[in-house]
Amino acid sequence: MLRGRWIDHWDPEDSGFWERTGAKVANRNLWFSIFSEHIGFSIWTMWSVLVLFMGPEYGIDAAGKFFLVAVPTLVGSILRLPYTMAPARFGGRNWTIASAALLLIPTILAAIVMQPGTPYWVFVLVAAVGGLGGGNFASSMANINAFYPEARKGWALGLNAGGGNIGVPVIQLVGLLIIATAGAGAPRILLGVYIPLIVVAAVFAAIKMDNLTSMRNDTGAFKEAYRESQTWVMSFLYIGTFGSFIGYSFAFGLVLQNQFGRTPLQAAAVTFIGPLLGSLIRPVGGWLADKYGGAKITFYNFIAMGVSALVVLAASAMDSLMLYTVGFVLLFVFSGVGNGSTYKMIPAIFRGQARIAVETGASEPEAAYLRARRVSGAVIGIAGAIGALGGLFINLAFRQSFMTAQSGDPAFWSFLAFYVVCIAVTYVVYLRPVPAEATHPRVAYAHV
Repeated sequence: MLRGRWIDHWDPEDSGFWERTGAKVANRNLWFSIFSEHIGFSIWTMWSVLVLFMGPEYGIDAAGKFFLVAVPTLVGSILRLPYTMAPARFGGRNWTIASAALLLIPTILAAIVMQPGTPYWVFVLVAAVGGLGGGNFASSMANINAFYPEARKGWALGLNAGGGNIGVPVIQLVGLLIIATAGAGAPRILLGVYIPLIVVAAVFAAIKMDNLTSMRNDTGAFKEAYRESQTWVMSFLYIGTFGSFIGYSFAFGLVLQNQFGRTPLQAAAVTFIGPLLGSLIRPVGGWLADKYGGAKITFYNFIAMGVSALVVLAASAMDSLMLYTVGFVLLFVFSGVGNGSTYKMIPAIFRGQARIAVETGASEPEAAYLRARRVSGAVIGIAGAIGALGGLFINLAFRQSFMTAQSGDPAFWSFLAFYVVCIAVTYVVYLRPVPAEATHPRVAYAHV
């Protein structure tokens, strides 16, 4: 079955095969994929920590720092599309080794340039290279998706995504420990911690993971996904959920420093809490979506995000750091819930389309549901890439907000307006009552 770490026969839907061989092999690949993706998220967001080390001697103002953390967000978002297809082109194990090893480049470069006197444009270029970590999520999800049967994909992908997301608070917590012990003048210690971890991730991928010969690039699925209006609706909603999570992850510490005059240690002491809770609660969003419907959970979740933004604005008006922090953490929590519920909506939408096609005689059941699986997989990749752009928009909004008002308030008003639009879109497209005719296009989304 194995040839140079390639598996030629893989049939997870065969219960006998799964019990004898499949589960053990899939779970082994899952755990080491999580480790590699976890490190990828940490490197992607390391500039949210490094800017906390950049005191007045660096000569970079708040607007410059917000732009610095926005750059890797943009690059990581763009890389998610090619990274989605890379496991099928090169093999899941092979690409995990390569994508992990590539993380050495931004980490070593950052270790070289992290000192006062480095030109700002050099920091921007090195931060852009840090975007390599943003692509790892897409390739990891595509690879693990191929290993599991349909009945277990939700659990496996949720664990994979959640374990990766936790890389954000972990690097922030490591940064906190370094600032508390060695001081804000020792950013290279943080990078020195992660360089060997990257090597370990690549080595474990080489030793423990496998390639599947059954994986093939399916450009046809991507072409079909691009033509689907639901692709763009879900991508828009994912900007509001994952875009919020990653954008706030980059910005939280900077906002606390500039809005409330927190020191690097004081900011780092709470920065990791929001991303940690948002990561841990992501599977809960998926579970709630399974139980009550993804569209309903997403709808109420955006309402909760809007209320949380109002809490932040009220706290700013009261100059209450505690309430401000509570509101910010709530935004992380609800963005995590929304990450789970929106990702659960995507396969449900296309299963609904398939059901209508079968009931109206437009397609054979097997072909209809096969198309649903193919297209929903491609939509997950596209939505993941576009949704991550929300992180760019959030940091650019904060940059402009602090440049013009020396406060994050204008940015939060814009985020509140966006959440209101997301509420309206979710209701109109997925929840608004429609005629009961089976051929009505929105009936396909009745159980989303």
